[in-house]
Formats: sequence, C-alpha cells, structure tokens
Amino acid sequence: MNTTKKELRLHEGELNVMELLWSNKVLAAKDISKIIKEYIGWEKNTTYTVIKRLIDKGAVVREDPGFLCRAKVSKKEVQEIETEALMKKMFNGSLTNFITEYIGNKKLTTEQIIELQRVLNHQI
Repeated sequence: MNTTKKELRLHEGELNVMELLWSNKVLAAKDISKIIKEYIGWEKNTTYTVIKRLIDKGAVVREDPGFLCRAKVSKKEVQEIETEALMKKMFNGSLTNFITEYIGNKKLTTEQIIELQRVLNHQI
C-alpha cells in the first residue's frame, strides 16, 4: 500500500512518531515506544501499530537488526503536502485567499511585516 509522496497524509499520532525520527535520525522501535509512553502515554502496541502504518505508507523504513526506524520523507516534504491539502480544502487552492484570511485580522509587528516583505521580494 505504498502511497506516493504527493498522496502521503499523516494524522497527529503519526506526526508524533515522525517528529522523533526527524529529530533523532534513527531510533529503535522499542526506544520510540518508551519515549511516546513517557510523553503521550501510549502503550507499546499502539506505538508499534502506528510505526507499522508509517512503514506501509512509505514514510518510515525499518532496518534490522534491532527494528531500527528511519524517516523516509523529510519534515519539509510533509509540511508541503499538508499545506497543499489545507489550501485546497479550506481556500480553494488560493494562496491569496489563505494569506488574506490568515493575516487579515491580525496585528502584525514591524518585524513580521519586514520578514514577509523579505520573503515576497525573494520570490520576484
């Protein structure tokens, strides 16, 4: 059931595991389970089920010995996929609609405005 990177959608629980892998590069499943248990409270079987789902989706690769897990997709790739999905779902794919809605009612600091201008100028 390997999905293409463009179709890869991860739910919050899967993102918790991915964050650990993005931070640590490689972790044994048992170590992921211990960390998740401490911070989120999941039991080992729940964590292993999520890892298996991530492997099936093509987001994680498992290496033996030791059931070592490594992210197969970068955080940036997942952010791009999720941002694109949000844009399509909530803003009809329009960047202008998104920006207008997101910052339209916010009071931006001078620093934020300068940073946005810098980013936009870099795109020209």
